[in-house]
Amino acid sequence: MKVPQTIIHQAEKLRDEINEHNYRYYILDDPRISDAEYDQLFQKLKKLEEEYPTLITPDSPTQRVGAKPLKEFAEVTHDVPMLSLENAFSVEDVEAFDQRIHDRLKTDATIEYVCEPKLDGLAVSLRYENGVLKTAATRGDGFTGEDITENIRTIRMVPLHLRGEHFPKTIEVRGEVYMPKEGFNKLNARAEEKGEKVFVNPRNAAAGSVRQLDPRITATRPLEIFFYGIGAVDGKLPEKHSEILDLLKTWGLRVNPETKVVKGYEKCLAFHDHLQKKRSNLDYEIDGVVYKVNDIALQKELGFVSRAPRWAIAHKFPAEEVMTTVEEVEFQVGRTGALTPVARLKPVFVSGVTISNATLHNMDEVHRKDIHIGDTVVVRRAGDVIPEVVAALKQYRPKDAKKIRLPSKCPVCHSAIEHIEGEAVARCTGELFCSAQRKEAIKHFASRRAMDIEGLGDKLVDQLVNQDLIKSVADLYSLKLDELANLERMAEKSAQNILDALEKSKHTTFARFLYSLGIREVGEATAKQLAQHFGDLPGLFSATEEELQSISDIGPVVSKHIVAFFAEKHNRDVIQKLQQAGIRWEKVKKAANLPLAGKTFVLTGTLEKLTRDEAKEKLETLGAKVAGSVSAKTSYVVAGADPGSKLAKAKSLGVSVIDEREFLDMLASF
Repeated sequence: MKVPQTIIHQAEKLRDEINEHNYRYYILDDPRISDAEYDQLFQKLKKLEEEYPTLITPDSPTQRVGAKPLKEFAEVTHDVPMLSLENAFSVEDVEAFDQRIHDRLKTDATIEYVCEPKLDGLAVSLRYENGVLKTAATRGDGFTGEDITENIRTIRMVPLHLRGEHFPKTIEVRGEVYMPKEGFNKLNARAEEKGEKVFVNPRNAAAGSVRQLDPRITATRPLEIFFYGIGAVDGKLPEKHSEILDLLKTWGLRVNPETKVVKGYEKCLAFHDHLQKKRSNLDYEIDGVVYKVNDIALQKELGFVSRAPRWAIAHKFPAEEVMTTVEEVEFQVGRTGALTPVARLKPVFVSGVTISNATLHNMDEVHRKDIHIGDTVVVRRAGDVIPEVVAALKQYRPKDAKKIRLPSKCPVCHSAIEHIEGEAVARCTGELFCSAQRKEAIKHFASRRAMDIEGLGDKLVDQLVNQDLIKSVADLYSLKLDELANLERMAEKSAQNILDALEKSKHTTFARFLYSLGIREVGEATAKQLAQHFGDLPGLFSATEEELQSISDIGPVVSKHIVAFFAEKHNRDVIQKLQQAGIRWEKVKKAANLPLAGKTFVLTGTLEKLTRDEAKEKLETLGAKVAGSVSAKTSYVVAGADPGSKLAKAKSLGVSVIDEREFLDMLASF
């Protein structure tokens, strides 16, 4: 049925009116019509779209809810990683942060900062294309998150179409989904009436609501959002972070009204004090303040360290402290064999959470704080997250209080406990024989950013270890089809999929392999540096602490861990078994000899033969640096399909531009 032109115009007008009222209500906090009048407009549009279904557009205000429940969330790779922030807990920490910025920039000028409330919610990234919301994802591990698009669409203050016309062709905006205190209380009140489980705090409620497989459930939850920054962008943006926030607001993206621009760290501290006093009167939970260097050029100059920007820090509020009693102490064994004493407490409510367990860190801390079983202690959530025992109140100590003693045998495998003089941590000597360590070591080995063994999840690993089918990571590659098929919730097809994934994982990179070994404090970045420096295993086996410390960002502690790991015969035996099982990688040339050392590449557009991650990994393996933006220092821009503004900028700066075919030919030539 052909839709009359007058009806088309009527629907367009209604959509524009509704979007404008949403903007005034949620963004400007200045509604011009009543809720009843708004509902009338909404129902008129809904009725027109029901009568003429061809009028419905994906960004229509009526299309927020309607998707069918999902079986599972798909993965989304962030074009620009969603980085975490370093934390500051004191005035001295903030002073040190400001001093580091001055030192790195080599300036005495006062730095301008943007101060933003640090919301206690769930970080998300929303991607808009031509102004229309296309995807939304959780932060995940910072590189890959879960696709929560249909759930985010249910949040009314999220625009399905950006306001105005002057926005980039493609832009990722970063925000924090949260549940207001009032909405949280009402949600729990309804749950109690129905005899259902209540949420512990607003953050858990928000996170649980966003991760519902059925978006219709999410739509019933009182979720809200504030936007605080951008990720990938195809277009030019203002030169200051505060101006970007203003721009987001004009596009209909809600920005926290408490945000303030100040000059100097002293004004940051004053804002922190002001917001801490105001904290209880806000309708949402915050656990601190984020300080960001306002000048984008200075942000780029400061850069990043590991997964955190050097130009921002989260200044946390002091933790709430309460008193309770230590009823017992148990020792947990971690992946590296470290024994951690954990206090079992009389349950107590702290910062919105009921605490019944708290870490005592190590025996040095137990002795320093003189904590006994039976003591009345002060407990707090460190950084509002990890529960810890602050101090024992000795004046309340009962006569039958017991000293906490380090066990002589591992509570899991009964191997001897080793406590080296001068080290705070005691360790189980069972290592690969201790099931507590074995399970965690295998889970880490199989994880996506390590050996990436698809399907080898926690529950399957638990079964394999509990049934004694594997004693080390090397045994994974000796598993038989019938062994796997006979496990709980497994069948022949699932078992074959695991074997196929194990076979696929055998071809990896040296950096991934090193990371998968779980060497203490050797993360992905350190593993890449080791791989580029040594090229292969023999040099690493014989490396001294002095040689390791000559590598960027590897200090005395990490070098000791690396040397100790490779000094252990059983670790070398496992590595040998893994290589005998067929695990292989292309030999990495040493960093100084890499063909693309000193070259900077920028990737833009869509590549057909490679994903962005694959292209980046290949370039880094050859010694190149992969940047997110084009500058005069860029060596090459690799342009795929629909390259956008980066291509135009490269041409204006005279930077060499190559297409995907030329890029692949370049890679193949090395």
